[in-house]
Amino acid sequence: MAPGYLGQNKTIAEVMVTTQFELDGFRVVRTLGVVRGIVVRSRSIFGTIGASLQTILGGNITLLTQLCEKTRAEAFDLMLEHAAELGGNAVVGARYDATEIMQGVTEVLAYGTAVWVEPLPLA
Repeated sequence: MAPGYLGQNKTIAEVMVTTQFELDGFRVVRTLGVVRGIVVRSRSIFGTIGASLQTILGGNITLLTQLCEKTRAEAFDLMLEHAAELGGNAVVGARYDATEIMQGVTEVLAYGTAVWVEPLPLA
């Protein structure tokens, strides 16, 4: 996956994103709101033909796997960018969703809640 969003001297590292609603070792100081990254992608004719040939052999269809991974990474990066724009330094409750808009065209959505967290004091 991508390293995270870097812009305006703000960085959200991948380790600061979780599917949980709490980030271990940190406390949420401020909740900034829902953030999202949306990518709509279609398969090229060459990708469709290549994937069709791979289905004949069976197993992992690597052309489509790579396309899906790239699309999810782009949506993830957009979500981090949105969180940084809101002033967040972490995202909790991160999720992915995908919807086929029309045949061969899919929307991938990465979403979560942007938060500002601070490290918990050492005991």
